[in-house]
Amino acid sequence: MLDQAMKQQLKAYLDNLKTDVQLVLSLDSSETANKLQDLANDIASLNDKVSVVRDDNASTRSPIMQVVNQEKGTAIGFAGLPMGHEFTSLVLALLHSGGHPIKLESDVIEQIKELDSELNVEIFISLSCQNCPEVVQAFNMMSAINPLIKTTMIDGAAFQDEVKSRDIMAVPSVYINGELFGQGRMSLAEILNKVDSGAAEKKAANLNQQAPFDVLVVGGGPAGSSAAIYAARKGIRTGVVADRFGGQVMDTMAIENFISVKATTGPKLVASLEEHVKEYGVEVMTEQRAANIIAAEDTKDGYIHVELESGAVLRARTVITSTGARWREMNVPGEQEYRNKGVAYCPHCDGPLFKGKKTAVIGGGNSGIEAAIDLAGIVEHVTVLEFADTLRADQVLIDKANATPNIEIIKMAQTTQVLGDGNRVIGLEYKDRNTDELKQIELAGIFVQIGLMPNSEWLKGTKVELSPRGEIEINANGATSMNGVFAAGDVTTVPYKQIIIAMGEGAKASLGAFDYLIRNPAPVKVAETA
Repeated sequence: MLDQAMKQQLKAYLDNLKTDVQLVLSLDSSETANKLQDLANDIASLNDKVSVVRDDNASTRSPIMQVVNQEKGTAIGFAGLPMGHEFTSLVLALLHSGGHPIKLESDVIEQIKELDSELNVEIFISLSCQNCPEVVQAFNMMSAINPLIKTTMIDGAAFQDEVKSRDIMAVPSVYINGELFGQGRMSLAEILNKVDSGAAEKKAANLNQQAPFDVLVVGGGPAGSSAAIYAARKGIRTGVVADRFGGQVMDTMAIENFISVKATTGPKLVASLEEHVKEYGVEVMTEQRAANIIAAEDTKDGYIHVELESGAVLRARTVITSTGARWREMNVPGEQEYRNKGVAYCPHCDGPLFKGKKTAVIGGGNSGIEAAIDLAGIVEHVTVLEFADTLRADQVLIDKANATPNIEIIKMAQTTQVLGDGNRVIGLEYKDRNTDELKQIELAGIFVQIGLMPNSEWLKGTKVELSPRGEIEINANGATSMNGVFAAGDVTTVPYKQIIIAMGEGAKASLGAFDYLIRNPAPVKVAETA
């Protein structure tokens, strides 16, 4: 099952096992079961601490492999074949079940240990989903720490009947004790906030105790990371507050234009960015959304105040907002009703759920045509709908799409409605802009790829000026219209929304903020209490 190079690499990892681990198999007669058996045998052959046990009554679901530590009573399940993006999840489950230290803060580990309710966690994934491993690995760590938590990764392609019966049309989809818990990317901190009552309030209270920052970066994407690094290198107190670290880049599958790096993925780049940021002692505060900003001249203490949705307030001498952008929505009837029920925004994640079905892609730019090409290898047929009379994608992509037999491109098409049966998408309606005729297409999935919207709503009504498109207006130094507030990245008016441009803009805004700091004294109260 595993080639020699992978075996050799895995053997080196398994040498870190400190306690015995069992691979408990519940199998049927499927080809997936045979491959799962081969995988388990390959793993067991690499380390004496790993053994394989066949018990077809150990689970109601098969084929499944459970990574079990009998002494601790922990079990982490993999229903289907954990390869692709999920092979790393399997390796980590083996290590954590076998006593290898889990890389979490001690207070987080204690919080997980103290959870006193039984949680049966089922995570439906697709092996091509780059968002799924983060969710699987978060719950797997919880299972390895607390035996009351049982986690099972379920490959949707291998368990189509379950996917259909639960109307799952987006991954990852997480069920806890049979109830839908959440869909899409979730960090461990976000999960704990939901399962541990009172956790969010405690976190907000702790944030309120934070001393003022010299530079507070709002947003943890490439621009925010760059800004934080440049600020921290100046030796000043720097913080990053963000909903999640990495932002939109976490949803990017392939990056091939990042100078000096021939090819990488969004999650890999984000992991490197986070590691780099933390090397400088930057205070990183995630699972927090900014709700308002108050200018220093309007506060009693002379600091800029950033109010968070959690109720906490952070104070800073300067602020760099780099909240990025999100996928633009169609804003047509049925879109919200059938979101994650056929309306999707990530073809890499959700494409496999539409295997053999008819789909549509909305948008004829690079992202739309790339999505169509990717989907064409999985689904029965892809219809691309483009509003304009020409495609905006690169010619090489257009040529490839035109040469793909199951891709149809319709121009001058305005999507007017998502059609569904109450449970899932069954089609869409569009207007032919040449004739104004309304037409319908029967399909199961709609992938929206029509650009980005700036995440700037929280600034409306403040002293930070926004463009008609909602982007933050900045000058050549990254400064906004509010004293001491700078901005960088996709949320600003800077053209060409690219990772490398966002990083440069983050560095520029940080240098601008530092220049502001050395030209403007700290609030008097700080000098009095120092």
